[in-house]
Amino acid sequence: MLPRLPVYILISMPVLLVQGSTANSSKKSPPPGPPPPLGDPSWALGLHLYRALRSDSSSVNTLFSPLLLASSLGALGGGSAGTTSSQFQDLLKTPSPTEAGAGAAKLLSGALKSFTAANGTSFYLHTSSALFSKQTPPVSQEFVKGSQARFRLQHRPLGKGDSKADLKQLNGWAKAGLGGLEGAAPVAEVQAKAGALILANAVRFKGLWEREFSEESTDHRTFLGKKKYTKVMMMYRAGLYRHHEDVENMVQVLETPLCEGKASVVFLMPFHVETLARLEKLLTLELLSKWLEKTNITSLSISLPKVNITSTLSLKEQLSALGLTDAWDQKAADFSGVSDKSKGKLHLGGVLHWASLELAAQAGKGSANLEEENVDKPKLFYADHPFIIFVRDNVTGALLLMGALDHAEGEALHDEL
Repeated sequence: MLPRLPVYILISMPVLLVQGSTANSSKKSPPPGPPPPLGDPSWALGLHLYRALRSDSSSVNTLFSPLLLASSLGALGGGSAGTTSSQFQDLLKTPSPTEAGAGAAKLLSGALKSFTAANGTSFYLHTSSALFSKQTPPVSQEFVKGSQARFRLQHRPLGKGDSKADLKQLNGWAKAGLGGLEGAAPVAEVQAKAGALILANAVRFKGLWEREFSEESTDHRTFLGKKKYTKVMMMYRAGLYRHHEDVENMVQVLETPLCEGKASVVFLMPFHVETLARLEKLLTLELLSKWLEKTNITSLSISLPKVNITSTLSLKEQLSALGLTDAWDQKAADFSGVSDKSKGKLHLGGVLHWASLELAAQAGKGSANLEEENVDKPKLFYADHPFIIFVRDNVTGALLLMGALDHAEGEALHDEL
């Protein structure tokens, strides 16, 4: 592992954004925070699935939507019975009780509505969720209507063609769900036998910051990635942000609000240049909750890479490892709530997930009305090496996106380490 960049290079970043006189940040009363992760099914599933995905050391730039996935699994689980239903419920269990009288389904449905309402103000969002069926018995209209109303899960029949035709239909649906995004990797394989149900999610996200970042097209810096060092464009801003340093575990926690404060982006980054393996071993919902609770308003000078993080996932292996086993077995699966003629016929054939997150400099329209911040002696948060990223709803506390940036696209400076 090469040493971290010399300090004089970091100091050369534009710090002219620091304006005004000393601001005593400790006197500023932060707004009440969102509900903690511990009681939320999207965080519980998100963290478990993230660790399952990252257990493969070759994983690079992972990204998925715990909220969309948990909602779709909750909808499909609502159409299951017996041990199949129990396994869906266990998958969405949280380590602490949810709100009084509110089960996982209610929390997830409410969070979906909250995020939908914030689209266009705090962020630009394209999402789509669908349950595809391959030559199945008639699907219950009650199930279809309920899933659409509560979880925005549509029903789409697959054609009678072969696997190539199925792939074409699924990848075409995903591209449309991503708002026509070019470059999203297609799913390479799908095995949809007669009676198969395929759950699919697609999400494309671009946050609109509470305050705009500065960028210079000629200012390319080194991103010290997992396998390669590359030249990337960096975005800068000095301001007051929620921040915490866990000195014992050598981790920085940064929360950056999006416009109107309805959502925020959270970064977890090691103090020094390293892969994320050590940090990922530390991750628990309890520790994450403590880190988020300990963040305080701090004067910071932030540098973020201007990048797109994209990921295409097939989640059968990971969900099976997390205890969802009967749903894939045509004999054991019980989806009698999806179709009353499903016994021995319906089974889960795949769970597919497309996700894209863009880190850009743009702020929302509401930022024009904000007063100028007075920042004094800012600490440095320089994201020039791998970090974990979250996007959460500040109203419900739900986790919309979770992922990791291991590698930033750009001109390579070094061979693989």
